[in-house]
Amino acid sequence: MNKIHPATVSLAARLTGLPKVALLGRPNVGKSTLFNRLIRSRRAITHDLPGVTRDRMEGAVLRRGLPPFVLIDTGGVSLDAHAAPQPGPVGLRGLEAEVMRQAERAMEEAEVLCLVADGREGLTPLDAHLADFLRRTDKPLLLAVNKVDGEERADLLLTEFYALGLPLLPCSAEHGYNMGALLEELAGLLPPGAPQSSNETDETALPTDGTADEETPETAEKAPMRLALLGRPNVGKSSLLNALAGEDRMIVSPAAGTTRDSVDVPVQLDGVPGILVDSAGVRRRSKITDTLERFSVNSSIKSSTKAQLTLLVLDGQEGLTQQDKRLLELLDERKLTFMVLVNKADLIPTDKLREVERSYRQALAYCPHVPLLMVSAFNRRNLKKIAPLARDIMQESRLRLNTGRLNRLLEDMLQERQPPLIKGARAKFHYLTQAETEPPTFVFFVNDPERVNDAYSRYLERALRRMLGIKHAPIRLRLRGRRAAEKV
Repeated sequence: MNKIHPATVSLAARLTGLPKVALLGRPNVGKSTLFNRLIRSRRAITHDLPGVTRDRMEGAVLRRGLPPFVLIDTGGVSLDAHAAPQPGPVGLRGLEAEVMRQAERAMEEAEVLCLVADGREGLTPLDAHLADFLRRTDKPLLLAVNKVDGEERADLLLTEFYALGLPLLPCSAEHGYNMGALLEELAGLLPPGAPQSSNETDETALPTDGTADEETPETAEKAPMRLALLGRPNVGKSSLLNALAGEDRMIVSPAAGTTRDSVDVPVQLDGVPGILVDSAGVRRRSKITDTLERFSVNSSIKSSTKAQLTLLVLDGQEGLTQQDKRLLELLDERKLTFMVLVNKADLIPTDKLREVERSYRQALAYCPHVPLLMVSAFNRRNLKKIAPLARDIMQESRLRLNTGRLNRLLEDMLQERQPPLIKGARAKFHYLTQAETEPPTFVFFVNDPERVNDAYSRYLERALRRMLGIKHAPIRLRLRGRRAAEKV
């Protein structure tokens, strides 16, 4: 499980209520590249193909001496002279109205708007129409002319953009040109009274991915729950996130593959602050034919490894597929904390519901500790059970026991069932200790690990779970030989 950086807890609290800046523009002008550059993290997927970004994404901009703010990345918007969405590139075809709604929500939430244009392509009618639309908000507006690779080209490329009558700044997100000036301009447009960043809120206080190697029980308890949704395309991950968040935060479409970025969404889960991470659907590797989908799938898997708990979403109508089984095996092998949500339960006939649930539980027989809920994003069936169950599982994952108690438990386990005879001899256990938490990792020191077969290892795990009350969290067992025991 991911270790929570101590500064992340205080940062998450400070980000609440911070002013927001929204990046807006037509497709493929470099908004996501600019977003990544300013937040100093490769959060948004960038690609040469237009229409990659669909949902809005948020990230913190923290610089010493400047007010901290939240930056919002949005999908590309194409408007006509009447501010009506126009057909976008192939990547956004059919989603233009949804992308526009997400952009409008970002505009409503933001205190400052930043229109991003492509300096290489020059001023287009779509840029002009969007600029007119943004002016109507009466919010501070800055024009960032992107893809200007240096001062020597700025005068040549900026000339026609002055016709918009907006304060503008040339920059290059790809090469980092004028990023400092852009930050200062945006910070200067923020509402007065915004606090200045200190050493604690500066980006150097946090790793770029929000993780670290150390955490304390205090920070772990106070940190918002971070739950990642994982599953095949079109199983209803975005619909579930919207239902849990209580708003249309993610674009939902019958077409598979709508979500591409892994998007962090702050929510209230049963009255407790949390973060839900929506991710792209994971197809079989043999069906992935382009680099863009490969980036999305890698991002989805990475989100699960960094989350405190993964919500594996399955389609209740389709049954357990081979890809579902692969994802289950992946989570189980890596000892990641997860629960299974069988979605679309509202579409299953009532008289068949128990039978379907029983079939899924039978398929999970090799990892019986994993909880399973029959849920529905449509009628919110069992959604209230997710947060309390997640908290219980995470509390189990943080369990820490001293060696003395563990050795007393070891004696009880050996008396209850002695090791089997292997090649005419039994394994002799020296002692038991706990090496790690999240997941709890227990090390058995034994004279010969080869005399401990799989069946007895499974018994040891079941006994530990029963004696320690670990119902759902994964646990890891390790066997160490005599030489390792002598070194301790």
